[in-house]
Amino acid sequence: MSIEGKIALVTGASRGIGREVARELARAGARVILGARDEAGIREAAEAAGSGAEGIRLDVSDPASVESAVKGIVDRHGSVDILVNNAGITRDGLLMRMKPEDWDAVLNTNLRGAFLMCRAVAPVMMRKRSGRIINVGSVVGLMGNAGQANYSASKGGLIAFTKTIAKEFASRGVTANAIAPGFIRSAMTDKLTEEVKKKYTDAIPLTRFGEAEDVADAAAFLASPEAAYVTGQVLAVDGGMTM
Repeated sequence: MSIEGKIALVTGASRGIGREVARELARAGARVILGARDEAGIREAAEAAGSGAEGIRLDVSDPASVESAVKGIVDRHGSVDILVNNAGITRDGLLMRMKPEDWDAVLNTNLRGAFLMCRAVAPVMMRKRSGRIINVGSVVGLMGNAGQANYSASKGGLIAFTKTIAKEFASRGVTANAIAPGFIRSAMTDKLTEEVKKKYTDAIPLTRFGEAEDVADAAAFLASPEAAYVTGQVLAVDGGMTM
């Protein structure tokens, strides 16, 4: 699934899924730009991604930051061929106790951020009549989750947003798809008690958490020529949890 020479921008790439997606796209031949607010983390992640990768400071909730970042990439490299919207935050809590600022923070980063990024790269991709947009959602955007009203709403909205832009951009050769990861092993899940881990794995037909690499492999496929006829779809990488 070669994407040799393509220019790929991955947001939220300083750690976890975003970092692994960037590494996988680089292995597939893309020149990868990793964006995140954590400047030290993004430099280290870019080094780990390999030769040709670069890190930039990017706040997807800030229109000026988004426009500046995309313009800089186009000025330096001539294009953005692949966009992976992975940046996301959580501010968990039951709805009755959720502060408006926690709702706004999650929606601004997870959903508004994807809107700003897509709006910035769309003219570039549409002029070339080619491009890949991959939005990283979550299974909670499909099924909801108690204590995550804001996060679930942002990811459910991201799925609907993906389907809409897939319809808007299809005539220009630009595809848009979403990935809905389930429980993926991370520093956060490693801290869970064995009892809680068992509760979650019992709900997963494959009876284990996924790895960031599983999501990265899905992203690499959707970015590749092999997925040229795939658009407006939601690929659940969840061990069968939402089947």
